[in-house]
Parts: sequence; structure tokens; C-alpha cells
Amino acid sequence: MTQAPTPGGFAHATTPVTATLIVTDDADLETGDIRLDDIDAYYARPQGEGPFPVVLIAHEIFGVHEHIRDVVRRFAKAGYLAVAPELFQRQGDVRQLAGFEQIRPVVAQVPDDQVFADLDAALDWAIAHGGDAARVAMTGFCWGGRIAWLYAARQPRLRAVVAWYGRLVGEVTANQPRFPADVVQALKAPVLGLYGGADTSIPQDTVAPFQAALAASGGASEVHVYPEAGHAFYADYRPSYHAEAARDGWQRTLEWFRRHGV
Repeated sequence: MTQAPTPGGFAHATTPVTATLIVTDDADLETGDIRLDDIDAYYARPQGEGPFPVVLIAHEIFGVHEHIRDVVRRFAKAGYLAVAPELFQRQGDVRQLAGFEQIRPVVAQVPDDQVFADLDAALDWAIAHGGDAARVAMTGFCWGGRIAWLYAARQPRLRAVVAWYGRLVGEVTANQPRFPADVVQALKAPVLGLYGGADTSIPQDTVAPFQAALAASGGASEVHVYPEAGHAFYADYRPSYHAEAARDGWQRTLEWFRRHGV
């Protein structure tokens, strides 16, 4: 990986990007934009026959902008067939909006069940295009981190999941009727949660009880907290980036997947 300060196709609300931006090329990869029913998705995979282990990626609140596309390529460089569907697209293109005050009303209209169905479609596409149905993982960031926990309680084909700083509790709505704290006992795949101890949007007084509930459940899921990191510490294109926590979290993600057979 090399670093460069150019913004590329970043969401409007996230520019200008910072000098810590990481850029992953597509050398030795097969990449492209695809159509899943009536939404778009971006994928990357190693060149060759496969089958490859699969990683589904649930994006942050800014949609599948350039950072998420880069994450897709990072997984492909590590040997995975990675797919990131545009999970807000039916409700609007958040990449073109100016800030959270415009983005949040769009996201609030997105039903969880619609998201799960789109992830199912992405998984089906991956398996039909070189993915190994026996080796399926998922990860998600911020908004997608919450989805990763919930999808782990619904999709039995998942072998391993990593959730980056997804909200654990929150206001229940018709579109978002459950949060991760509600599905601890229902997890079908082991989940690794990666959280920042200095995250003011997900305070530790919500993380600690969740950790206790996971331990009491007797399952393999766990949460790791980086004391000095805040929210979005993996987002290398933003001031929130915490390089040490991000590098460690990436290595923990790959090891978690391998440990659980993906």
C-alpha cells in the first residue's frame, strides 16, 4: 500500500481527505462495479480460478465511496473475494450530500430487513462468481458495524464477523427494531467487536455491559477496546484515524477470519 493525498471518489461530506489516506492499487486483482437486483455494488478478488473465501462489507454512513472501495481491494489483496453493496441506494445517494444533517434522514428510511436481503443477494452473487460457500465472513464499519452484529444473528452461512465501532444500543424505530444488545443470544457466527475507548458516540458505559453479556452467553464472540482511539479510528482519510489501532485492528480481523475457517 502507498499513501497519497488525492480525494478520488470520496463522499462529499468527507472531503478534504487527510494526508494519512491509504491507497490500494488493483494490480493482480479483478475488480468492478456490478448490479445486484436494483442496487449497485463494488467487488474485488484475486485473479485466477478460485474458489476464494468471501467477505461481505457493510459500509459506513457515507456509502460505498472511495475509502470503502479501497477496503474491498485490501481484502482482495489478502486473498478474499470482497463485495460491498450500496445499502442506502434505494433511499438516496448519500455520497452527494453535504453533511450528517442531510445524511441521517436518508439513512433513517432504510429498513434493516432491506439491508439483510441486499447482503443475502451480495453473498449469492459472490458464491456464483468464484466465492467459496463454505468460507464466508463479514465486516462492517460504524453504521455497518451495527449491521454486522445483526446479520451475524440472521445468516447461518457466516463463519466469522468483525464489527468496527457499531452502535450497540439505540432508539428503536420501525426500520431499526433491534440493536446488537438485543441479539447476543442469537449470534450464529463468532463476532469480534473493535471499539475505541475514547469514542464519545459509543461510550464505554454501553460497551462494558455488552462485553459482560457476551461473556455470559458462553459463545465465542468478544470485544476489543483500544483505549486511546476514538470513533472511526480505521478511517485513514479522516482526522479520526488512529494509525496504531487501525493497523492492529486489521491484523486482528484477518486473524479472526482465519481462526474461524475463512
